[in-house]
Amino acid sequence: MTNLLFDFIEKIDKVSYKFLNGRNVGMLPKVNPNQLCFGRSLVETAEEFSCDAKLGTSVKKAQEHLIRAQDKKEGFWIGELEGDAALTAEYIMLMHFINKVDKTKERKAANFLIRTQQKDGGWNIYYKGPAEISVTVKCYFALKLAGYSKDDSFMRKARRCILDAGGIMESNTFTKIYLSIFGQFDWQGIPALPIEIILLPNSFYFNIYEMSYWSRCIVVPLGIIMAMKPRFNIGGEAALDELYVVQKDKVSYRLKRDSGKLSIKNIFITLDSILRRYEKSPFVPLRKLAIEKAEKWLLQHFEKSGGLGAIWPAMVNSVMAMKCLGYKDEHPAVKKTLHEIEKLEVHDNDTLHMQPCVSPVWDTPWSILALSESGLPHDHPVLIKAGRWLLEKEVRSFGDWSLKNPVKEPSGWYFQHANEFYPDNDDTTVVLMALQLIDLPEKEDKRNAILRGFKWFLGMQSKDGGWGSFDKNNNKAILNHIPFADWNALLDPSTSDLTARALDVMGRLGYDVNFYPAKKAIDFLKNEQEVDGSWFGRWGVNYIYGTWSVLSGLYSIKEDMTKEYVRKAASWLKNVQNSDGGWGETCKSYWNTSLKAIGKSTPSQTSWALLGLLCTEERNSESVEKGIQYLLKNQKEDGTWDEEEFTGTGFPKVFYLKYHMYKIYFPLLALSKYRNMVK
Repeated sequence: MTNLLFDFIEKIDKVSYKFLNGRNVGMLPKVNPNQLCFGRSLVETAEEFSCDAKLGTSVKKAQEHLIRAQDKKEGFWIGELEGDAALTAEYIMLMHFINKVDKTKERKAANFLIRTQQKDGGWNIYYKGPAEISVTVKCYFALKLAGYSKDDSFMRKARRCILDAGGIMESNTFTKIYLSIFGQFDWQGIPALPIEIILLPNSFYFNIYEMSYWSRCIVVPLGIIMAMKPRFNIGGEAALDELYVVQKDKVSYRLKRDSGKLSIKNIFITLDSILRRYEKSPFVPLRKLAIEKAEKWLLQHFEKSGGLGAIWPAMVNSVMAMKCLGYKDEHPAVKKTLHEIEKLEVHDNDTLHMQPCVSPVWDTPWSILALSESGLPHDHPVLIKAGRWLLEKEVRSFGDWSLKNPVKEPSGWYFQHANEFYPDNDDTTVVLMALQLIDLPEKEDKRNAILRGFKWFLGMQSKDGGWGSFDKNNNKAILNHIPFADWNALLDPSTSDLTARALDVMGRLGYDVNFYPAKKAIDFLKNEQEVDGSWFGRWGVNYIYGTWSVLSGLYSIKEDMTKEYVRKAASWLKNVQNSDGGWGETCKSYWNTSLKAIGKSTPSQTSWALLGLLCTEERNSESVEKGIQYLLKNQKEDGTWDEEEFTGTGFPKVFYLKYHMYKIYFPLLALSKYRNMVK
């Protein structure tokens, strides 16, 4: 079946060529220059056009701001990627673990933690969210490592918050592992994760390649750490005995079973008990071999990457694992990883906080799409420079994904500056859409890159018709019951937003609903649609993000937008509009679906809703007009918008993100698309 698919893909190359040579193919819609409204410095004088002056001024200001924000040397765009306070707390822990504490950085990081503490005494995982127990425990411990006393007023508040939530025992596995490393939690309370799993063949039902990419990069170094069980016992004033509800030496570490029944959970708990007994055994014949293989895997995956997986937890864990293996500070792998970690620092006067990673290959194509829709010529130097930078970021070597997607040529694009082993479908599709719009002088290079990327991501389609992020058919849901996997993101299954983006790029390259991969994708999306007409958003908050993504993809692939399921989605978007004309959705909707599309209006979520409605028969509706007026009214003089809310999703219910550029390129894209389609 795989060979048949690739034969089919080879046959469409010639068909694709005619689409890839024209700059406007797949653009929905083609822009009429008589509708554009820009200042003389960019296109022509505004007096020559008849479009609404306020809308034209708004687009011009946003466009000029976005152009100024480009990295002038290399051509990319990048905004801060903000996570929660746990990252900064872990940075303090890491400095102490490797015994290289920069006192200035520690003080600034501690200042950040103190200033972000909430009124309830804890720390949250998204803007104005409730305290989260694991984050709060980490922040409390980091502040103690930084020299603060449990008797400080803010520490007393934090301690009360932790105890009210059930104490240390209610924190997640990753938190408990970090505390065990520092002697503040008993290793016997950690669910089993034998490093020997790295020896399991790829044909085995469970192996490391059945985990998501991020889980794999986190778990391999953690497996080394847990096998060696380091104990950096800080004791004294930094100890955490006061965070136990039950006296520490009387704590029971048994996992709670479902009472009186045979269940998947109980089966996995039994398996966990067996594995723990194995780990305690003095006879573990495969342990040395497993550690050696894990070490080799780490070193291989450091290549052409900004740290392991180019993501925060994997990078931190890899440093700890290397230190456990006896690596010296001067070792190239240790030095490089610490250098990459330092690049994630964000300094602001007397505070410091950490980013989970960086997002240039995500911010850049969205900026290109917004600028192109706003009327910037496709051969403008700004776009040419950005397009060339994107071409350089194409993956040209095989990574973990190739185990299930055996294409002849590697391709794809990753999220960060460097992450060669892990291109992802979402970045790849948006990059392809952006490249297709730019009149690069290197026409043949552009054509070949798009064809390679197109074939690569078609090969990443899962059996269910959808696309996940980094892997194909990474959907063995039963594995979510493993006791160790309490972070709610062990797998990388197909999602509506990524599948919709695949449809979007297919449509822009000239394909329609009769294209076989598109048919399968549409069937998947129909099955995923909620009763009220919305779609779940895996990588953005939440149903507004998912619904926009799907409507955009359906429109691009030339689906009949008058069909009932499409009209139902458009009606849902209209019905959840806020009274101020905008749209907003709280992260709480991931826990409680009755809160879907309920929240303070934000520029990014308003833009998503508008972009979705503009793809439907509702583009001329009063709802769209009110949404546009919301954006116009709330734009600042510098061309941007204010947005404090976290509207990006890392892991639902666990980790959220604030993309600082979402408040720039998405409103520009929405306003421009409205003007080109409606005005």
